[in-house]
Amino acid sequence: MKWALIGASTIAGQWMVDAIRSAGDDVVAVVSGSTQRAQAFAHTHQIEHAVSHEHALDALGIDAVYVSNTNDKHEASVLRAATAGQHVLCEKPLAVDLAAAKRMVQACEQAGVVMATNHHLRHNAAHRAMRAHIASQQLGVVSSVRLSHSVYLPKHIQGWRLSDKGAGGGVVLDIAVHNADSLAFLLGEYPTHVCAMTSNTGMAQGMEDNAMSVWRYASGITAFTHQGFNTPFAETHIQVHGDQASLHGTGILTQAPGGTLQLTDASGTRDIALDSDNLYERVVRNMQAAIRGELHANADGAAGLQSLAVAHAVLASATSGHTEAVTYP
Repeated sequence: MKWALIGASTIAGQWMVDAIRSAGDDVVAVVSGSTQRAQAFAHTHQIEHAVSHEHALDALGIDAVYVSNTNDKHEASVLRAATAGQHVLCEKPLAVDLAAAKRMVQACEQAGVVMATNHHLRHNAAHRAMRAHIASQQLGVVSSVRLSHSVYLPKHIQGWRLSDKGAGGGVVLDIAVHNADSLAFLLGEYPTHVCAMTSNTGMAQGMEDNAMSVWRYASGITAFTHQGFNTPFAETHIQVHGDQASLHGTGILTQAPGGTLQLTDASGTRDIALDSDNLYERVVRNMQAAIRGELHANADGAAGLQSLAVAHAVLASATSGHTEAVTYP
């Protein structure tokens, strides 16, 4: 299968090129609004075509696109790909606003192409093991979750994420969507209500760089979540607590494989063995399965839309000072 990269982004260069090739597919083109940037990216990663406009892809026999330009540009790129009959793997958040994300999902459905949201974290080995333990009721009745996804945003990707709200900047759109998807993957549901506070600690300009919120689920589960760009020495973790056992995953909210997972019950605490599969390669292989019409574990377009709805509710709650119901399109 032939892929085009829409956006000569850091994540495309660090992770997706190798993931696509490791899965047996080809990266044949990269698109950037800057011809010079596209050419430099193509040279570095040995990609044949470097173009400055997406319509140039029409003559290249592209089967699928990976969209990682800024969030405000996702919609136009996805709609063009759907019209061209190209399958879509789009970075999160799908868009800045819900209406745009809904149009993207509908366009892919109507065109009959597969759409996936690049919520790669659900492919971490600890996430998969936690999901299996919860589904098999080894924790008993789950009552609560604590999730900390506060990191330090690397300087080389700070840019618009800290300065351009219109492009989808701010920690909530960047990280809360990941957390909504991770918990939906583990628990099998999305929250019905959120209560949130955000703050600006000086990293971001005119937007939040830190957020904390409590999410309520229809099943009765409550979850505390923390998103941050401003904590260089913090360690990410997810804790899931039931009346029979608890799971504690540490270092499992990153791009690289790894981390640890422990289960604690009446008999004590024990480590759970984890594989070291590349998360992004698993995304691509699940994308291939979806295109073949097989079962897959990717977040589809609808999942990306729902995680975006949670993030918008978090922002709404932080603004209103009240608990907000999550409105799912």
